[in-house]
Amino acid sequence: MTIDHERRYNPRTTVLDRASIAARWDIESNRVRHETPCRLDIAYGADPMERLDLYLPTGQARALLIFIHGGYWRANDKRDFAFLAPAFTRAGVMVAMPNYSLCPSVTVDAIVGQMIQACAWLYRNGRHFGAPAGDLVVSGHSAGGHLTAMMLAALWPQVSSDLPSSLVRAGISFSGVYDVRPLIKVESINSEVRLDEAMATKVSPALIPPATAAPLHTFVGAEENEGFHIQNDIIAKAWPGVTKTHPDVPGANHFTILSHLADPISTLNRSVLDIVVSH
Repeated sequence: MTIDHERRYNPRTTVLDRASIAARWDIESNRVRHETPCRLDIAYGADPMERLDLYLPTGQARALLIFIHGGYWRANDKRDFAFLAPAFTRAGVMVAMPNYSLCPSVTVDAIVGQMIQACAWLYRNGRHFGAPAGDLVVSGHSAGGHLTAMMLAALWPQVSSDLPSSLVRAGISFSGVYDVRPLIKVESINSEVRLDEAMATKVSPALIPPATAAPLHTFVGAEENEGFHIQNDIIAKAWPGVTKTHPDVPGANHFTILSHLADPISTLNRSVLDIVVSH
């Protein structure tokens, strides 16, 4: 049987109202960036894309949640996802949203390095903005879910001698990709991402052991493309000791799962908040 990799892994083939969803997010994100206490475009590195936004709760933060945006490593910007922040800042959680360079100007491996750099910066500096010292929970959507898993596979003391092996307390992935090798066959994506077998193997967290016992919580929408359900199963089998697979989010597709996340009365938001503030 011939596999339609495009339909399996490209959500634009199945979510026909994606543009209207993104438009609503854009309106809400612009409002949030103007009305929510925040520090924008803080440099975590020298490259112009190595900037992050911090959305601040009132008073001392209960936790620091990093959210890494998706876009198959080739699209989107941190500012597009500000709409997610208030559901967490109102619960006392500081939210950090880092940017990264986009393919094809860089490789996926380079983006992984940038996220390692961003997490290390937040570990060292988050307390200066009111975050609990050295307590990071990293999360991400789609390609950001992939990058989240890569943070749990990172050997932090090899990055820098001042970093602990357990730098990340937990990871939370929404609609993540963990074995990226099938994406080589998705022309609409790989024409810009430019994965080959060697690079795809190098950056697939399912092919790398987790570095610590920090849990990886995975969520996927019930109405997502088949590929994202397959990927959820892949990481559960590859990382059986740390993966915590949650029930499918009812009624959610690859994009609207984030609308559920932004809703403070949704089951998804409450589940994630429990993970973030638990110690």
